[in-house]
Amino acid sequence: MTSQRDLKVALLIMIVLLVTGIVCYASFSSPTPDNPVRLMFQNQAGKVLFTHVMHTDSYSIECLDCHHNIEDDDTYNCSECHEETGDEDLPSRADAFHDQCMGCHEDYGAGPVECNSCHAL
Repeated sequence: MTSQRDLKVALLIMIVLLVTGIVCYASFSSPTPDNPVRLMFQNQAGKVLFTHVMHTDSYSIECLDCHHNIEDDDTYNCSECHEETGDEDLPSRADAFHDQCMGCHEDYGAGPVECNSCHAL
């Protein structure tokens, strides 16, 4: 039969291995990519998941096609200019996304244009 001492040694070894695994996982995590891979846009109509790689690699869309506000060779997030509510000079963030995304999808005849196709989450 297995003695109490053997069970305690086995439990101690399991705890040491578990702690070692957690420390190694935390210490050697993968580096954060320079460009975001996926973006999740939160809004009232439902979350929208946007994948940069699919648009830039699969469809060969350039950064400037969406990030049209390049002045000093830097790209900016849409929310840096487009606020939640728009005005006569600058459309709201939602209107800008709808114009940009749906307009491109309609121009190329590819990609979703129905509400629940993007607002799926």
